[in-house]
Amino acid sequence: MRIIDQAEMRRQQQYSEQVSNCLTAFRAETGFSRRFWTQTFGCQLNENDGEKIAGQLTEMGYLPAEEIREADIIVLNTCSVREHADDRLFGHLGHMKKLKKDKPDLLIIVCGCMMKQPEHVTRIEQHYRYVDIVFGPQDIHRLPELLYHRLTEEKKQYLVGDEDTLAEGLPVRRVRHYRALCSIMFGCNNFCTYCIVPYTRGRERSRTPQNILDELRQLKESGYREVMLLGQNVNSYGRDRQADQDGDFSRIQDFADLLEHAADIGFYRVRFMTSHPKDISTKLLQVIARHSNIERHLHLPLQSGSNRVLRLMNRQYTRGQYLVIVRQARQLIPDLAVTTDLIVGFPGETEEDFADTLDLMRQVRFTNAFTFLYSKRSGTPAADMPDQVEGQVMHRRFNELVDLQNEHALQSNQQWLGQVVDVLVEGASRKEEQIFSGRTSQNHLVNFTIEPAKLPGRFLRADGLIDGAALEGSIARIRISESKTFSLGGALEGWQA
Repeated sequence: MRIIDQAEMRRQQQYSEQVSNCLTAFRAETGFSRRFWTQTFGCQLNENDGEKIAGQLTEMGYLPAEEIREADIIVLNTCSVREHADDRLFGHLGHMKKLKKDKPDLLIIVCGCMMKQPEHVTRIEQHYRYVDIVFGPQDIHRLPELLYHRLTEEKKQYLVGDEDTLAEGLPVRRVRHYRALCSIMFGCNNFCTYCIVPYTRGRERSRTPQNILDELRQLKESGYREVMLLGQNVNSYGRDRQADQDGDFSRIQDFADLLEHAADIGFYRVRFMTSHPKDISTKLLQVIARHSNIERHLHLPLQSGSNRVLRLMNRQYTRGQYLVIVRQARQLIPDLAVTTDLIVGFPGETEEDFADTLDLMRQVRFTNAFTFLYSKRSGTPAADMPDQVEGQVMHRRFNELVDLQNEHALQSNQQWLGQVVDVLVEGASRKEEQIFSGRTSQNHLVNFTIEPAKLPGRFLRADGLIDGAALEGSIARIRISESKTFSLGGALEGWQA
């Protein structure tokens, strides 16, 4: 791992200033400002990367575009986990051709995890020659340099380095007003046989506790009420740096220590993901139990309930060990919601293996689950395994699994009927502007109504309706009157602005 030093960051800052000078000259000549549009695919880690890209573009002087056709720069920040992510990217790139034809000076940037896979970069070079800049997730900090050379030399800039890097201090343009994302580590050392992430994001690289806590304190001072700590496997935080004994890692040894310090900063709510079952500790569960502002939600990917399939996946735990973790977690944290990831149709999965998964689901009764059909990823060991499951069989099993999980989710939600819950308000519904939504500590989505008379005037528009944007980040007490498979419904009982 290479930690980006201050000299390199100063070099990038100089490029940023030079790009800013180019934009200033353009604005003086034309009277127009250059604008950017970003679209991120994939997980919260990708979203946080997208916020850093937007932050750098803003610092250089670009303004956000209201719609894609206004943009002078379009950034597609890619994900490589699922096959349909590839399809989505190249589908979007196909649409870019007309935009580029209508606006020849439009710059198109493709970055993110997919750009660490040579076959995708080659495909772009051969079939999407109007793409101007390509770089991987480890090279986000070099965006000013790449952009400056593209603007001044009119040459395409392709940078797909192999070195795992860690850059601190990048500007961030955050998507939400109430919740901030904070990546505590990057990469993964687990090498699950179906997963491409270790090959695209590299080995685990932990940020220092001091840098993380400084960022969290700044977020708290800026008014953020919720923070989400991110990593491919947060439970292994710090293991790559403990040998340094630099004082920072001597007082904060692991993720449980870091989480406790984060909770003590005073956020209304601290979330985290994702946890790997093989690394979760009793110490971590005890920390969650001690701090009421740590979410009562544990996302614990299972992937399969079959010991045989778990071995083929290289998950490094058994179904029995998984059940012990869940039971201990619920004993220590009685109001805990447990969610998971499940893969159907992994190579070699038999009917007996699939039955084991359904059996474990019935024992755990997950609140929610992200369910996936196995997707072959080139470059992973599973892609070359024998006994690939036929599509028809895979879809039948998938439908059976989803039906069972939906049954469990609905039953779980029905337990909340009549109760009053605290909800961190995320804003107005996209479909109905006077229906509002937010999430509980258990990560339940709650849609609710509000009588305008119950709110202070600062939350109302001139027409007397409620201003959803003004409510973001507020705490509402909602009485639950409706339960659905994927959400709860209710009405406002009380308010904490």
